[in-house]
Amino acid sequence: MLRGLDEELAAHKYSHVERERRFLVDPLKRPSLAGCRSILIEDLYIMDTRCGLRRMTDSVGGRVVLKLSKKYDVPDPLARPLVTTYLTLEEYALFAALPGLELAEIEQSDAASLDAVQVPEWTRSEVMYDPNFQGGTLALLDPAGAQSFVRQAMH
Repeated sequence: MLRGLDEELAAHKYSHVERERRFLVDPLKRPSLAGCRSILIEDLYIMDTRCGLRRMTDSVGGRVVLKLSKKYDVPDPLARPLVTTYLTLEEYALFAALPGLELAEIEQSDAASLDAVQVPEWTRSEVMYDPNFQGGTLALLDPAGAQSFVRQAMH
């Protein structure tokens, strides 16, 4: 059987469901992560796609993982199917110059745990349901539009 997007959304074979909430970070309130085990995640959305470039750096040891992901557009933004491929440094470098916006994402393995997440005090707002903060929407902005959007979002 030939599998397409419809089949993948009905029964995930090559993707998994990602349960997350997204928050706009207030740079003036962002806490220091010094001394805390953390993974720094830097995301960039690729223009005119639902694809995102991700660089993850572990605070212990400095291991870096580079990947390209695609989130499928589905009605429930809290549980989206996601497919990922891992990149070499050279492959990552092809995409790394694209502009980005600082968002925080909190992932949980199930819906009940995700619902229990408290809004971090160092964020401006939860933007999970705001269509302007979806990767596909952000990727459609040209550089001037992105700068204008960021200025508006931060005020």
